[in-house]
Amino acid sequence: MTNPSGSGPLRSMLYVPGDKPRAIEKARALNADAVILDLEDAVAPEHKAQARENVRSALLAGGWRVPVLVRVNGLGTPWEHDDREMALLSGASGLVLPKVEDACAAHELSLGRPLWAMIETPLGVLNAPAIAAVPGVAGLLVGANDLARALRTRPQAHEQSQRLPLLYALSAVVLAARAHGKLPLDAVFNDVRDPAGFASECEQGRALGFAGKTVIHPDQIAPANAAFGVTAEQAQQACALLEVWEAGRAEGRSVVTHGGALVEGMHADEAREMLTLWEAGQDQPAE
Repeated sequence: MTNPSGSGPLRSMLYVPGDKPRAIEKARALNADAVILDLEDAVAPEHKAQARENVRSALLAGGWRVPVLVRVNGLGTPWEHDDREMALLSGASGLVLPKVEDACAAHELSLGRPLWAMIETPLGVLNAPAIAAVPGVAGLLVGANDLARALRTRPQAHEQSQRLPLLYALSAVVLAARAHGKLPLDAVFNDVRDPAGFASECEQGRALGFAGKTVIHPDQIAPANAAFGVTAEQAQQACALLEVWEAGRAEGRSVVTHGGALVEGMHADEAREMLTLWEAGQDQPAE
């Protein structure tokens, strides 16, 4: 599924620390589908003010070819108001709000820009349907590190568990987002030295229904785009299915056969969605 704001697919959303000007500048040339300039977890308290100025300068300078969001500091922190004011006045594409736990907070902070609510606490998971229902919320982002800590889960080897302790919460976020036509984005993968583990987690996230993945390193962008995108072969198969479907509909049939399988309206809708994602992905620069 593509971005409900109409800016294209969101297969990868890259976090960039706001206190790293060189990383911010480098992000302009990367092929992430969106960039999140981070003022929260990635920035130490003593660097918050300078990070905010760095992000302000980067936004006002323009020249971004993808949506640029700002992850502001959370409610109740000393920096929340200054962060939000800066992001709104500097032209951020949207706000990423950490640790959202109730719909009222999301509603109050829907300030005319898309709001991406981070679900990273048990209460946030339980209230995810109400949060996703808020009109200003564009999507839900999983914060698995904080969520795992809050749930007191035990570390698991990814190839054995596939995040078994978090599966209920991950699926709950996907269900809440999809029920309200919003995008669910999977959590970051911490070990940038483990490309196989990252690829495996992307595959799992796609299978669970996530639209894309948040990433923390440039090397994770291309694998995420591939995992949550559509291949040329898949696009061709979708075209072939639609040809058969449309020919059958022209003859008045509501069910057709393609490749030995029955094809109904839902399969045609899925094929159209795949083609939309494929076409949107073709507009992105080559890796």
